[in-house]
This record gives sequence, structure tokens and C-alpha cells, in this order.
Amino acid sequence: MSSAHQQLVRLSRPSSKPKAMVEISVDGEAVSVPEGSTILDACKKLGKDIPTLCWHQTLTPANVCRVCMVELEGARTLVPSCSREVEPGMKVKTRNERVDLTRRLVLEMLGSSVDLSISPGTPEMIAEYDARPERFGPDAANVARPVKDDNALYVRDYSKCILCYRCVQACGDDHQNTFAIAVAGRGFDAHISTEFDTPLPNSACVYCGNCIAVCPTGALIARREWQMRGDNTWDESKQTTTDTICPYCGVGCTLTLHVQDGEIVKATSPFGNDVTLGNLCIKGRFGWQHVQNREAD
Repeated sequence: MSSAHQQLVRLSRPSSKPKAMVEISVDGEAVSVPEGSTILDACKKLGKDIPTLCWHQTLTPANVCRVCMVELEGARTLVPSCSREVEPGMKVKTRNERVDLTRRLVLEMLGSSVDLSISPGTPEMIAEYDARPERFGPDAANVARPVKDDNALYVRDYSKCILCYRCVQACGDDHQNTFAIAVAGRGFDAHISTEFDTPLPNSACVYCGNCIAVCPTGALIARREWQMRGDNTWDESKQTTTDTICPYCGVGCTLTLHVQDGEIVKATSPFGNDVTLGNLCIKGRFGWQHVQNREAD
């Protein structure tokens, strides 16, 4: 069982000794959260919108994107709200000139080096913080590289990769424990890679697609969605979703089928589902073509 799954199981079980509550102040508003919670948890309890990219609800905080930084009274530097645990008496500011400047600069650096065009919510985040990635100029260093299209199920476009580590964690000990992918290289040459950069079919990948499920930018994308985006037919506003149970085995994983124009175009699983935590196997995530009697492209 993954560490994230174990944590959710622990949280779902009644405890003989309730956790102590910790009170902090966020933007002048008092809030109490259980001991061990993060500043981000406290902000969410108050309904405050803290931007995140590397954070995911089912993964251990990687603490790398630095978009969620907040100001903590008495601290020399801004602190990452996704991983900093609360302490009694903390006074946190989520928005001020210093915080906004930091978030703006991070978004500008990411936007100047990575294609964020299909990253859900990120273009809106860039607009909110008035970030201008173009100010780094047309010659700004970027991570553009050829698309890796070496299997029948999903495509890897690392020109969209922000090195958030989500895919590495989902493939590793947070969920799948396959360890097929990792971060290779150093500095600006750091990139997501299979072992020895082998083609995906020759790697340890089991094609569960759980890396796709947590990717925040579209760097990892299911083939059908990639094809439809390529011919400009992908339109989420036309899509409906229906929850069902995967028919392949007795585990009972919940599937969310995404349908556009009468065609199933994608299968996912709810992250809040205590059976799957958003994870599926190759059959659940990719084995739905038989429903509409069409061959996989």
C-alpha cells in the first residue's frame, strides 16, 4: 500500500486519541486545524485560493514549484504552504506585494521556458498575477524537445513539463511502486526519463496511466486526447461525464467516462474515491474501445 493511501486510511479510521487542534491566523482570520496539517490545509478550510502546480491531494508534497509561497511572520523567507506544517500562533499572509511578486516571477519563468497552453487553470493564473513570460524575450532558454510517440496508449511531450515530480511520485512509492520514470540530469538539463532513456515499451512501465492522471500541464497525455487536440476537435465544453464501475475484475474501481459527440474519449477515476484514489490499471484507463466497437488508433 502506498504512503499516500496509508495516510488516507489512517485519516478515515476513528482514532482513540483525537489530534490536538492548532490555531493560527491567516490574513488576520483565526482558524483551527488538526496537528500535522499544513498551512495550505488551513487556507483551504478558510476557502482561500492558494495557487499550486506541484501539489496534489493524493501525493506527498514535492515542494518544488514554489507557486504556493506565503509570508509567515518572523520568517526570513517566504514559506511553501503545501509542505509547511502549522504551529500554534502562526500569522500567515497569503497575498501582499512580496507574495504576489514571487508568484508572478515563478509563473513568468515557467511560461518563458515551458508550453503551458493546455495546463488547466494556469493561463488564468498567469493573467491573475499579471505575469508576462514574454518579457524574457524570444531567445529565452526553453525545454522544447521532440514529442516522444513510441507506444499505442499515451504520448510524452516534455516541452510542456515543469518538473513538478507528480509523475515520478505516482509511479513510485506514493502509488504504483513501478519506478519506471525518474528525474535525470542536473540543473537546466534535468528532465523526466525512463531508465537509461529507453523507449517506453522497453522500460518498466506497466501503462497504468496514473502519471497522466496527475500531470498538471499535459506533458503526459492519452493518445486519443492528443489526436483530438492535434486536429482541433477536443472540446471539453461539449463533454459529459458518467461514473460507472470497471468491468474487468472484482476490485470495483470507479471509472469516470468522458464522452464527446457520442464517443468515449477518456477514462479517469475520482481522486476522492477511497478504492482508487484516482488510480487505475491499463485496462481501466485505456480498455474502453470495445464499448463503442471501434479499434484503437
